[in-house]
Amino acid sequence: MKKTRITVWNENIHEQQDKEVIEIYPDGMHNVISNFLSQNPDFEVRTATLDQPEHGLTEDILGNTDVLTWWGHKAHEQVKDEVVERVKIRVLEGMGLIVLHSAHYSKIFRALLGTNCSLKWREIGEKERLWNIEPGHPITQGIGEYIEIPRNEMYGERFDIPTPDKLIFISWLEGGEVFRSGCCWERGHGRIFYFSPGHETYPIFYNEQIQKVINNAVSWAKPRVIIPDSCPNAQPIEKVVNIHDASAKI
Repeated sequence: MKKTRITVWNENIHEQQDKEVIEIYPDGMHNVISNFLSQNPDFEVRTATLDQPEHGLTEDILGNTDVLTWWGHKAHEQVKDEVVERVKIRVLEGMGLIVLHSAHYSKIFRALLGTNCSLKWREIGEKERLWNIEPGHPITQGIGEYIEIPRNEMYGERFDIPTPDKLIFISWLEGGEVFRSGCCWERGHGRIFYFSPGHETYPIFYNEQIQKVINNAVSWAKPRVIIPDSCPNAQPIEKVVNIHDASAKI
């Protein structure tokens, strides 16, 4: 059976600059995500970071990626437009995209959804409860009624996104806000999942339920088809008189 090829993308800036983040993710968030995904024998996982040539997302790498996960925060504007366009085309052709936490404001997410993707936020370390409102969805399999995170950054409404094709998690925050924290879309032939947990100063990617959701999301988002982007001039299936042919008799 062919393995699902995953590229885990991360800015990897906080892990180089912020002491608090270094203590939690000394090898980078991308390696933590890669490590738990690699435990699935059906997955083949690589990592890519902002500082690599072409941000680690060359034509060849994307051409051999079934699902791309994306975490970004400090350096959204440093991601080159040509790389964003390359990823966008690949998603429209059928590649899956998992957008994590502050990547809601990434160029690629905004380009694919066509909105600002802005939201309310507050960082005081409050409890979050993610309610599983679609227990029959493939992404929520193995997840109970809710996921509780003891400390997290608050993301709150209004979240400026198109109405999700399927909303599967809604969060309640200790300060009183609610948030659409697990959202699914289809764009072109590709599937997109946004999942809000993952603030860099909390060990959220070590949480087994969060890991389960991301594992499930990869399986859900993997390509069903890959159809290269084109706009072909098609020949008719049936015999048709060409009215532009001067020799045709009408």
